[in-house]
Amino acid sequence: MPHRDIRWNAGDVIVVEGHHLDDRQRVGEVLAVLGDPSHPHFSVRWDDGHETLYYPGPDAVVHRPA
Repeated sequence: MPHRDIRWNAGDVIVVEGHHLDDRQRVGEVLAVLGDPSHPHFSVRWDDGHETLYYPGPDAVVHRPA
């Protein structure tokens, strides 16, 4: 899975594309990196204000803040 080669950090932005025609893109800010590099998961605040634990799949793309 490509996300395992990425070093994720608090403050990074996760973008997850929808899987169906009417699904919208989800965008969230990484609040904390949890787990170890072989099984990363994150505390994320999504653009709708919800905070969740997130286990990234291959459809997750990380963007570094400028």
